[in-house]
Amino acid sequence: MSDVKTETVMKLAAPGAGLPWVELQVARLIFAWQFRRSSRESASALLKAEMAEIRRLATSCDKIDGSRRVLIRRIPGMEDSSRYWSVFMTLDHLRIVNGFLAETIALLGRGEIPGRVASTAAVKPDPGADATVLASLEDACGDLARTVSGITDLRATGRHAHPWFGPLDAAAWHFLAGFHMRLHRGQIRAILHGLAEDGKPSAA
Repeated sequence: MSDVKTETVMKLAAPGAGLPWVELQVARLIFAWQFRRSSRESASALLKAEMAEIRRLATSCDKIDGSRRVLIRRIPGMEDSSRYWSVFMTLDHLRIVNGFLAETIALLGRGEIPGRVASTAAVKPDPGADATVLASLEDACGDLARTVSGITDLRATGRHAHPWFGPLDAAAWHFLAGFHMRLHRGQIRAILHGLAEDGKPSAA
């Protein structure tokens, strides 16, 4: 890594720093508007489609490429601290988040309020994540889908606060899964393009 890149990485914002204020307000409006137009079926379809596309992108790079961290430009809606991840780190982040979503939805479906505070700083990935994380992410998506299918009315639950979007019921947490996967699909594409610029093969 060059001295310039090392200096840039050292200046990344701390995990959990959030988004610029104006960008956060825009993200809230987009999330609220898209959620109002969604249904259980469309949210499930979005999650399934995003997982399929992420699988395609992740399998387009080999084990060495997938483990290489790439410094990318910050994508709107993504924290600055997340700009220096590998493909496998991004998958690990999605695995962690989807596990949290399944747990949160399950508790809300039982009439309970999660005791754990939702925090972006608490879902950062393992820098050593490897190729096995793809299967773990697939499992997490499956667990989430099964959890959702066991709840009759996702919109009739209590609410748990998201750090950016405020109190959300189980339906909103369900919609967030695909919404969030779509954001990080863009990150994976950017990482793959960064690898390609370094002379690595990419199917992005």
